[in-house]
Amino acid sequence: MIAANNLSLQFGKRVLFDQVNIKFVGGNCYGVIGANGAGKSTFLKILAGDIDPNSGHVSIEPGKRMAVLRQNHFEFDEVQVLDTVMMGHSKLWGIMKEKDAIYEKPEFTEEDGLRASELEAEFAEMDGWNASSDAAALLSGLGIAEENHYLLMKDLSGNQKVRVLLAQAIFGNPDILILDEPTNDLDIHTITWLEDFLLEFKNTVIVVSHDRHFLDTVCTHIVDIDFKAIKLFTGNYSFWYESSQLAMSQRASSNKKAEEKKKELQEFIARFSANASKSRQATSRRKLLEKITVDDIQPSNRRYPAIIFQQKRTAGDQILQVDNLSYATAEKTLFKNVDFYVNKGDKIAFLSKDSMAITSLFRILMNELKPDTGEFKFGQTITTAFLPNDNEKFFQSDDNLVDWLRQFSEEEKDEVYIRGFLGKMLFSGEEVFKKCNVLSGGEKVRCMVSRMMLAGANLLVLDEPTNHLDLESIQAFNNALKDFPGTVLFTSHDHAFTQTVANRIIELTPNGIIDKLMTYDEYITSDKVNEQKEALYVL
Repeated sequence: MIAANNLSLQFGKRVLFDQVNIKFVGGNCYGVIGANGAGKSTFLKILAGDIDPNSGHVSIEPGKRMAVLRQNHFEFDEVQVLDTVMMGHSKLWGIMKEKDAIYEKPEFTEEDGLRASELEAEFAEMDGWNASSDAAALLSGLGIAEENHYLLMKDLSGNQKVRVLLAQAIFGNPDILILDEPTNDLDIHTITWLEDFLLEFKNTVIVVSHDRHFLDTVCTHIVDIDFKAIKLFTGNYSFWYESSQLAMSQRASSNKKAEEKKKELQEFIARFSANASKSRQATSRRKLLEKITVDDIQPSNRRYPAIIFQQKRTAGDQILQVDNLSYATAEKTLFKNVDFYVNKGDKIAFLSKDSMAITSLFRILMNELKPDTGEFKFGQTITTAFLPNDNEKFFQSDDNLVDWLRQFSEEEKDEVYIRGFLGKMLFSGEEVFKKCNVLSGGEKVRCMVSRMMLAGANLLVLDEPTNHLDLESIQAFNNALKDFPGTVLFTSHDHAFTQTVANRIIELTPNGIIDKLMTYDEYITSDKVNEQKEALYVL
């Protein structure tokens, strides 16, 4: 068990937390959520002992061991990969090092023998003889091939380092596991492995993540950081989101009778409890939900962007035809022999083992790159709006946000009209006069979405649209695309986003494409698709 007692933290005049009291107990997984800047990572650092609060303290049950996913990718550069993992259990690692040092002595004294005996007993009690094989198993599960286990960390790529540091955190069955964005840079198979690991993990997990599917799969509770307070809710992210939205709509309906409101909430709890029986964490989550009372459900104070994509012109039947497109860099072929026809209303998720392949395809369709072979043609009625993964070139000036967005409006230039689109993305008051070249990553994406809404296009092209966004913006973006009547071509590492938006999947490989009219979950679990994929990647 770990608890925060009367915790307060402020930077200058800005108060992040005030008199927070919260307890985390074994057997549960707590998902920490909050808007960008709310203090999620800071809260984890306080729990881990990396930052001291202004007042209050963190208490850990005596004898319990904590492990933390570290984000410093260069800290262990001169350390062997397998050793880096075992260093996650600092006590065991210390025993191993002391033991080795004693045995390496040229002269072995009686005192050395007694100390070595004590260390061997502790080592055996900690299951030290299996440490190396357990560390190797974790690495393999996280996609680090055995031939890389004895390399130095500096010889690994960035995303491989992330996986090693994740293995380090979960090594040795810690009593308290703290994970800050553990799914970053992980592919779908590795995320599934991590989900399965955490579902079987019997101790306390506290995790920050923007991946809603991950939070839904592993979390038994949601910890909401909002307005200087930290509140604890039973259930996963979807339960928290839908229940808070229901409570908010009930609060807005002042004419609805109290008995009707209560019945609606009770039916909601019962429905979610039944759905929980289908999840991989079924029994424990259903029991938790069944204990919730109507009074436990509270409206959220969160502000959600109003993302609404409206078509200025409805598309005709001819959308987009792509014939024999190929593209290669100096080092490798990204894709070749790409043929597909986009139908009206298609929402196509593009997949690839190399994200550069999808980015290149989208840039070709937006006339920013020339293909090596082939051609493409949009229908005469088609208008496009593009959200690139790299948006730096759009923010080189020192224009304020109103002037920045105004340049993309072909018709209406009035400030009130322009501010309306910025306001939908939560830029209000004096914020609209902020210089565009000092924006954060998330603010830039929100500006780019304002630009897309202003365009009124009937075909949207989105390259990793959820990057840099908080959960509220991701949820609003997700809902907007589900409701959009036009066509969408997109790629995203967000499982829930892809599953709920796409009705068709196209995967680019160096040797052709796989094109299936199905959902994302159907695609990744299809044996036929996996056989086809294996054949195309090994050609």
